[in-house]
Amino acid sequence: MIDFSFPQDVEDIRQKVRSFMDESVRPAWEAIDQNDRSQVVKTIVKLRKEAREERGLWLPHMPAEWGGMGLGPTAMAAVSAEAAKVSIGPFVLNAQAPDEGNQHTLLHWGTPEQKEKYLRPLCEGTARSCFAMTEPEVAGSDPTLIKTFAYKDGDEWIINGHKWFISGARGAKFALLIARTEEDPDIPQAANSCFIVDLPSEGWNIVRDVHTMSGGHNHCEINIEDLRVPAANMLGGRGQGHLLGQYRLGPARLAHCMRWIGQAEIALDLMVKRSLERYSHGSYLAEKQGIQWMIADSTMELYQCKLMVLHAAYKIEHKMDFVAEVSMAKHFVANSLWRIIDRAIQVHGALGYSTDTPLAGMLQQARWSRFADGADEIHQMRIAQRTIAAYKDFGSTKKATGELPL
Repeated sequence: MIDFSFPQDVEDIRQKVRSFMDESVRPAWEAIDQNDRSQVVKTIVKLRKEAREERGLWLPHMPAEWGGMGLGPTAMAAVSAEAAKVSIGPFVLNAQAPDEGNQHTLLHWGTPEQKEKYLRPLCEGTARSCFAMTEPEVAGSDPTLIKTFAYKDGDEWIINGHKWFISGARGAKFALLIARTEEDPDIPQAANSCFIVDLPSEGWNIVRDVHTMSGGHNHCEINIEDLRVPAANMLGGRGQGHLLGQYRLGPARLAHCMRWIGQAEIALDLMVKRSLERYSHGSYLAEKQGIQWMIADSTMELYQCKLMVLHAAYKIEHKMDFVAEVSMAKHFVANSLWRIIDRAIQVHGALGYSTDTPLAGMLQQARWSRFADGADEIHQMRIAQRTIAAYKDFGSTKKATGELPL
């Protein structure tokens, strides 16, 4: 028997998160000027105190010994989907990118000293971090091309390079920086290493906040010039930067999908609500076949998104090979998010195009999902390669389609 329900303890937590978002987070968020950074920060700080001290909803993805709730990937799917229905929801729970991924990475790869110095403040909510890998000169989907280079100088590494779209760089207390340390590795994936960089540091120069189609969101361009990092600040082993990055990005991709599901559900709810309220040409929009098809397509896609995310989370939680499932989920959920929000705007007409509803802002934010953490085309290439390999190896494509019992 296949049980698609959550255990009661997970369902209880999901309902707690939903109540917190509805009763405290959404009202507080809607009551402030969301473009005023000082108001946003004060609101998050106040809500974090409530989350931790009153609601018992703090650091859901981290183990209890680090002050967290110890939830696995499947339970996090429930929590993240609910929290993401308010844009600051993940921040309030201290489960936002890029800190969530960095917390997992430090927990798995860090030395005891590194964990105490860098992971502890992240878990306490007294520090923020960033992850510096992407570069403007090379394809972000191929980390083997990274040009930021580090060379050893006694007990230090000297690093030079150029990074951009480094989310959260302004105000971060440290960065996890990927740089090339090997000139001629046995395999291209063994060229890079990861360094923990204390911020601010001489040689780490923030050039600008790269503005996007949805404005500026602390996605920074950074010039790195003779940056000195102690050898003790290498995270993981020499040449393991690619391995570390892939370890981080796999679950991080799925975490994005979890949050996107919450956004897609909001868009579908708004679409249906509008169709029931708007009267035109003799009937409500909900009674018109063209609108019904948009609602139906969105409903089916959201259903598929939820199943894919839950199955990928299940595989991660049970220590099974999850790379293929996460890749397929990331591609499908990102594209579904865009289509569902776009249909919701269409049903709202000019109102949806305005900023009187959250839909316009949601669509601007959704566009990045199709290239962040791997462009659509890279995922499609890998999915096809895995499918072809499965058929060559086993005479069937079953292994490439989730290895489900059907």
